[in-house]
Amino acid sequence: MKQLLLIRHAKATHESGYVDFERPLKPSGILDAETIAARLREHHVVPKLLIASPALRTLTTANIFTQHLSLPQAQTNKNIYEAELYALIDVVTELPDEYMFVGIVGHNPGLSQLLYYFTHDVRDMNTCAAVLIAFDATKWGDIRSNSGSVAYYTSPNEE
Repeated sequence: MKQLLLIRHAKATHESGYVDFERPLKPSGILDAETIAARLREHHVVPKLLIASPALRTLTTANIFTQHLSLPQAQTNKNIYEAELYALIDVVTELPDEYMFVGIVGHNPGLSQLLYYFTHDVRDMNTCAAVLIAFDATKWGDIRSNSGSVAYYTSPNEE
């Protein structure tokens, strides 16, 4: 069974002076990422591999998660940044099959669209939300629309 953890980056600044790619996390975003990482650890929702968009806010979020979950440094994939649904589907279906549980740190609206595509579950992927999707598949390439189910969901707005 494959498991996919989708994590939307934590709250980033919208102050002028930053290009989108280089927007840093707000202090509240850092706290949210630490909180969500602790919840994932508490519920034993720990992927073996974390892949992130190379944007500063996603990498910072991913680094917080890797530190709190004792994971190796996150890999980056430029195809996650500003990705639309079908680009994200390609990222997932091309994941290495030796990993049964992978996490992706990315952006909206793509992550919300991906969640709906895989589960037909409508949820708000607000900043730093994390959702675990379980698939009855042995290969990432076999995953299709509505083939997964939400196994766990958390966000900074709820316990």
